[in-house]
Amino acid sequence: MGAVLRIHSIETFGTSDGPGIRLVIFIQGCPLRCLYCHNPDSQALTSKFATDLPLEDLLERLEKQRPYFKNKGGVTFSGGEPTVQAGALLEYLPAVREAGYHIALDTCGAIYNRRVNQLYDHSDLIILDVKHIDPDWHRRITGSPIDPVLKNAAYREQTGKPMWLRYVLVPGYTDQPQYLEQWGKVFGDYKSVERVEILPYHTLGVHKYTEMGRDYPLVGVDTPTNEQVEKAAQIFKEYFSNVVVH
Repeated sequence: MGAVLRIHSIETFGTSDGPGIRLVIFIQGCPLRCLYCHNPDSQALTSKFATDLPLEDLLERLEKQRPYFKNKGGVTFSGGEPTVQAGALLEYLPAVREAGYHIALDTCGAIYNRRVNQLYDHSDLIILDVKHIDPDWHRRITGSPIDPVLKNAAYREQTGKPMWLRYVLVPGYTDQPQYLEQWGKVFGDYKSVERVEILPYHTLGVHKYTEMGRDYPLVGVDTPTNEQVEKAAQIFKEYFSNVVVH
């Protein structure tokens, strides 16, 4: 028996994590500790919240949903961070592809190695969440360096296969105009980037910190105003033709 994915949860009819209607698999474990993480219970690889998802069960779920996918939908592996379980995923993705499903990988890009390259190669779409473009701010927000993120973006670009970029807009942390401009300049010439998504910061996961006995790092930080979101969108639109606000 091969490796088995440990997952946090499943969204059956997802419409926000890739094209069409999607089965979204939230994989357990993440190397980042983002200040605004809304699923802190997905961070630890070994967790009482996690369950196993054998490949056979995944394929069975996909087959039941196949009529809803039509020509756009498919499966998205998200997290947590899917690349922390690269070994298991590398056993799953070829079987999923052989069964004819569109594969999206929703990743923070924090791990860069040969196996992650292989995951990218098996994926029809990469959704890369670039938390910040400034190295110091990136480390402050996530606890990790930005270098692997940039290497993953560059690797995907060289393959010529589709990529979406995501950016969480947090007032006082990720909304600095000079860094939004820099973000656009870094990725603006990427031919693989089909879409840029702005995700306004929210506080929907704060209660999980309380339940886990942890302090929420961004107490007092408000969600961005419509004006703040529009300002960020206008900057990105200088560099990208398809900017979407979630």
